Amino acid sequence: MIKPFAITLDTGSSLANLTGSWRSKRPVFVDHMPPCNIACPAGENIQQWLYHAEEGNYHQAWQEIMKNNPLPAIMGRACYHTCEGECNRAKLDETVGIHAVERFLGDLAIDNNWRVKITVPRSGKKVMVIGSGPGGLSAAYHLTLLGHAVTIFEASPKAGGLMRYGIPRYRLPRKVLNAEIDRIERMGVEFKLNTPVRDIVGVMEEDGFDVVFAAIGAQLPRKIDIPTDNSIQIYDAISMLRKIEMEEELPNIGEKVVIYGGGNVAVDAARSAVRLGAKEVSIVYRRSQDKMPAHQFEIKEAVEEGVKLRCLRVVRKVENSSVIVEQMVLTDTNKPFPTGEMEDIKADTLILALGQLVDADCCLSNVPGVGVLQGNVQVDAAMRTGNEKIFAGGDLVPCERTITVAVGHGKKAAKYIDAYLRQKEYTPKEKAPIATYEKLNTWYFSDAPKTVQPILNLIRRQSGFEEVLGNLEEGNALFEARRCLSCGNCFECDNCYGACPDNAIDKLGSGKRFAVNYDYCKGCGLCATECPCGAIDIVNETI
Repeated sequence: MIKPFAITLDTGSSLANLTGSWRSKRPVFVDHMPPCNIACPAGENIQQWLYHAEEGNYHQAWQEIMKNNPLPAIMGRACYHTCEGECNRAKLDETVGIHAVERFLGDLAIDNNWRVKITVPRSGKKVMVIGSGPGGLSAAYHLTLLGHAVTIFEASPKAGGLMRYGIPRYRLPRKVLNAEIDRIERMGVEFKLNTPVRDIVGVMEEDGFDVVFAAIGAQLPRKIDIPTDNSIQIYDAISMLRKIEMEEELPNIGEKVVIYGGGNVAVDAARSAVRLGAKEVSIVYRRSQDKMPAHQFEIKEAVEEGVKLRCLRVVRKVENSSVIVEQMVLTDTNKPFPTGEMEDIKADTLILALGQLVDADCCLSNVPGVGVLQGNVQVDAAMRTGNEKIFAGGDLVPCERTITVAVGHGKKAAKYIDAYLRQKEYTPKEKAPIATYEKLNTWYFSDAPKTVQPILNLIRRQSGFEEVLGNLEEGNALFEARRCLSCGNCFECDNCYGACPDNAIDKLGSGKRFAVNYDYCKGCGLCATECPCGAIDIVNETI
């Protein structure tokens, strides 16, 4: 019988230290999906562009963002950064300020006039995009990069959709919005402004478009009937914000304003009312504050500016220059229940902010194959409607209505539209497993509190539409980028190389990471234990 190889070796031989036959498990270098990446509806490779940013390679970092999102300076301001909500660093100290670094890079690109190169030959295909909001701009951008000619039809006099007509300037300066739209236009995208589309099929046939992407924003106010004696003015929030943007003369809203609603539009309307000179601004909301759909940092800033929150109240009527509200109490199931107790809130103006609807019927209701259900267009996994030449996304389809979701829809639709135009099939890549906090070895990282963005002083916030949050300086942006833990992906710290007791880890050179020499590895798992970012899995040995 042949003896085991390790026993027959001469102890003086260089092969005597082979330990591979001892293993029941082996280490494997892996690339896991960082939780920030998977939480980004736009599909940004956040960890990758943070890596470039922390190296000071700002242009490369911006180019990495632009692979997925054409609006980084906008997104760094108006996105509600769901990526930060999932950031593993929050369990160590504080989340990485991803949005602040993205904003820094986006502004740097605008200041330096960075452009995106189109390397794909022209396809000869024409795509019609309806709506110039984030979804339409994203689709136009990606389709142009893919070689197609794109024309955007926009009903309003300026491009931007609800980013322009729904987000106030103190959150999104128009210089930034205009610059990122201008970059897309310079790529060759044609904009037809003041051009509503009522007959999609007719326009397609007349102008020779091969396919359509519809991305109409939710710009119709949801209405309710409130009994009133007409003693005060009643407006809807979205129309008010639009008038402010278009610099149309607003009726005098007076000194006392009540906003009815609890979402971000309600908060924007309240903060805008403060800037228009109102002395007493109240938000009336039917549920408790923790249930308000508006983001907490927006609510916090509104309260700082003097907005009062009157939660657990429902508007019943307008009478004698007052908004009459009924007080509510929470039941055992945490639902609001009317008490019958009324409260008068003196007011000059009541602004309704109870949600927005999409006017899908304006151009899609009579199109063969397109299904519209409760104001939403029905689409499949490819963002395609029942008509093979018409795709849709953003507010128009059932989804969470945010800028980032719309940008993601535009990118996704562009990939499927490209495949359709080229008569090919597009198959999304399978996502890697998520890099969880438990996989990290956080002793490697020192405490580093999150960088705080500068904020405009209160008096200037209350008296004008100047941007509230300031930008990071380069030093702060570098520091913030370097707080990234590189969850699930090797950044060549050499911990595994230094910790291995058997010298079984081979360095492959800068940027090439490491390899395991399994002849020497005995499967002790020390490399995985010492890995800061959880980029090594220990798997069962196969026979």
